[in-house]
Amino acid sequence: MPTGSFVVATPWRSSSDDHARSLDSRRLLRGYLLATRKGTAGIRRSITRLNPAIGLVAYAAARTMPITMAESLRFSLNPWFDHWALQHLRPGDNLLTNYGAANRSLKWIGERGGLRFLDAVNSHPDSLWSVISQEHRDWKVDRPPIARHQHDRAKKSLEYTDYLICPSNFVMQSFKERGFSEEKLIRIPYPTDLTCFMPKPPRPKDQPLRVINTGLLCLRKGTPYLLEAFRIVSRKVRNAELWLTRIIFEDIGDVIQKNADLKINWAPALPHRELARRLQAADIFVLPSLEEGMARSSLEALACGLPIVVTPNTGSNDFVQHRRNGSVVPIRNPRAIADEILWWWEKIRNNDQEDACIDRSILGFQAFDDAFGRVLDKLGFKSRDT
Repeated sequence: MPTGSFVVATPWRSSSDDHARSLDSRRLLRGYLLATRKGTAGIRRSITRLNPAIGLVAYAAARTMPITMAESLRFSLNPWFDHWALQHLRPGDNLLTNYGAANRSLKWIGERGGLRFLDAVNSHPDSLWSVISQEHRDWKVDRPPIARHQHDRAKKSLEYTDYLICPSNFVMQSFKERGFSEEKLIRIPYPTDLTCFMPKPPRPKDQPLRVINTGLLCLRKGTPYLLEAFRIVSRKVRNAELWLTRIIFEDIGDVIQKNADLKINWAPALPHRELARRLQAADIFVLPSLEEGMARSSLEALACGLPIVVTPNTGSNDFVQHRRNGSVVPIRNPRAIADEILWWWEKIRNNDQEDACIDRSILGFQAFDDAFGRVLDKLGFKSRDT
């Protein structure tokens, strides 16, 4: 039976926050390590340790550099974070972290008998590299899919990991294809904030078709196929609107410019409550990503009652019942995307659509917490008295 408590070490706020909350609610969390100047709601401040200097460097890069360059620099801070995190570990700890963030710490924990968990936020690093490299070749982008130093660290972290926490079947399958045993893979979908993302109000009859995507725009997210699909739709649906968020990677800048004639409603990055209101004012959510671990943006749309059109590579396709609460389309296929948008628009236009047919409770934190709790119980970790 395992002993000791957990330390969650992740530089930035991420899906690992949810694991930390779940562990802390069971009093199994001894330390929560972040490279930020503030902790996270729902996790005791007394066990939170912060390194704001690392976060300040990442923030300055984000404010002054192109997105891709800032992302590469942020990844390059992982060894600094890892060195700092190692100083907070004790023999007997169990560690949960994410790709490449704390490789030395993972190795150190394993050498002292602790268990090591990796939050697999994306598919296997080689899977991501392969599919995005192909996309970069197709669009003549002369740059790797992700910073090479992070790719190498991500692969190295797999050597020091006992269990991979996978948010979707897509992620699990990418590891199975590379020889990982099912015993090492744990599927727990990420939760959605149901206090913000609520069912939308009745739709005004004279409202034009509103197709929405609330994530960043880049080749990995399938943005060219979204734009081409909407061009097909706009030829058939008068006054149709495409609602996008103005977070644009450099690899997609030219494509955005070439589609400037489309009727696009732009928004900045929004806090959750404003984002929820924007979703509630739309009709159909579309995310044709080539690679995701679990696209929370599409689950937020489902929670608001929108049908979602996604690919099998988004992770959120696990929640789709085809043409009941959404549609699953092949990657790189704007015609298929457009056909599904038009199919859903016909139902909406004829008032023949209920809110997305999904039990909202399976999207929330309680479902995540219950699933993680079952894993902890199976591994022999028992909740402690509070």
